[in-house]
Amino acid sequence: MDPTEGHVTKRRAGVEIRAVVWLARHPLMTLMPAALVWLVATVGPWTPAIIAGAVGAAGLVWYRGHPMSFDAIAAPLLRSGVRRWGVYVGPRWWRAMEACELSKTHRRTGVERVPRIIRVRSYSPTIDSILVRMLPGQKIATFEARLVELADTLRVQRVAVERVKPGVAGLVIERKEAFTEPIPAPDLPEDPGAVDLGSVYVGETEHGQDWRLPVAGKHLFVAGATGAGKNSIPMSLLVGLAPLIRDGLVRIWCCDPKQLEFSQLSDICHRYAATESTCAELIGDYVADMHATQRKFAFLRRRKLHVSRDTPLNILLLDEMGALLAYGDPLVAREVRRLLALVGSQGRATGHSMWGLVQEPTKDTVSIRDLFTLRICLRLTAAAHVDGVLGENSRLRGALADEIPDLPDTAGIGYVIRQRSRVPVRVRAAYVEDADIAKLVAFVLAGRDQLPAAAGPDSQPAPEAAEHTGLTDRLRGALTMTGAT
Repeated sequence: MDPTEGHVTKRRAGVEIRAVVWLARHPLMTLMPAALVWLVATVGPWTPAIIAGAVGAAGLVWYRGHPMSFDAIAAPLLRSGVRRWGVYVGPRWWRAMEACELSKTHRRTGVERVPRIIRVRSYSPTIDSILVRMLPGQKIATFEARLVELADTLRVQRVAVERVKPGVAGLVIERKEAFTEPIPAPDLPEDPGAVDLGSVYVGETEHGQDWRLPVAGKHLFVAGATGAGKNSIPMSLLVGLAPLIRDGLVRIWCCDPKQLEFSQLSDICHRYAATESTCAELIGDYVADMHATQRKFAFLRRRKLHVSRDTPLNILLLDEMGALLAYGDPLVAREVRRLLALVGSQGRATGHSMWGLVQEPTKDTVSIRDLFTLRICLRLTAAAHVDGVLGENSRLRGALADEIPDLPDTAGIGYVIRQRSRVPVRVRAAYVEDADIAKLVAFVLAGRDQLPAAAGPDSQPAPEAAEHTGLTDRLRGALTMTGAT
């Protein structure tokens, strides 16, 4: 029989025992002083002082001589130690957990416990990543419900949470704004071999790392209010794809109802349209090209796309999707929705992708938004829109896109979802100016003039594709009924 069964005491373990347990959990706090005492006792105080001075001098030379490697290796370790022992351990952490009702008191013993910090990592000056051992009975939803209170209590900008493993939560703490100045446009690659379709540079993440997006086999959805910087994302991608566009390996089909930023790209687009009727016709031809490629793959018994001039990667760029799907003629919009749904559900295998930009990302405006595999949420005007773009409870986990200030300095700032953990990550797209766009157009046109005419991206489609090129009967009828043709 267990002698402690049924027995309750409110007396805690002694301070010395708790100190020993704490030191066992943090061995460096024991080993480092012990090693210093042993060294002083063995060789005297001068040798440790000389060693410490030499290490400090080497660190200073490293800091001044090679900032890139120092900031990548040493600085995160130093920041992590300072933040752990200066901010997240001790009375301040206890008070924060108590104030946010994340501590628990044992109902019988009266002992109060708080979630224990396992690890602190500070990979950038503005972001801390903390692993926390949750208390029994707690879950991720417990922290999600207290993120706003926790951010205010810790005096930080934002707190996001993710489930790392059973019983362990990961907190991403944004101490201050990570993006204080625009990011310059990406470098324009000269050689197609330098382009990785699975990882094209777009901008930077809040962790100070490159923000890259896959292009092949992905449908991209960008939501943001007026002035949020939506066009920065496709423009950055197009700069990264420049040599492939030049060589006819990537074809751009652009629907541009606004006729502003993307009109500068009309000369390098495979197809460009601006009015409701011409955009509808372009989308119909795009779907016909997709179907022709499907038949070609079936005939050749091919399952995967190998990008070439014969089978290029096709990108359907849709600026202001609301004008095509909700604000125009209902008959045309209905058929356009049907065609875009076909692209979203079937285009991946044949290299037919779509990039959609929208200001109002509601289900009524963009009913096919769930078919987009990559979603980016820039500044929005309503909190409910965030979950509609990034997925359920994304705002609760820390994607505060509706709280991004409506200022020119914040253009291009938004959130994406980390696929494995589903935690929101703050990002910023590079700013592509008019001069950069002009450079892109000149680069593509100059190289395209040197290509053989038959191999260029504007060559005539294959016979099996030409047979089905044009509007579908339903779309032609809709345009005829509205007097658009």
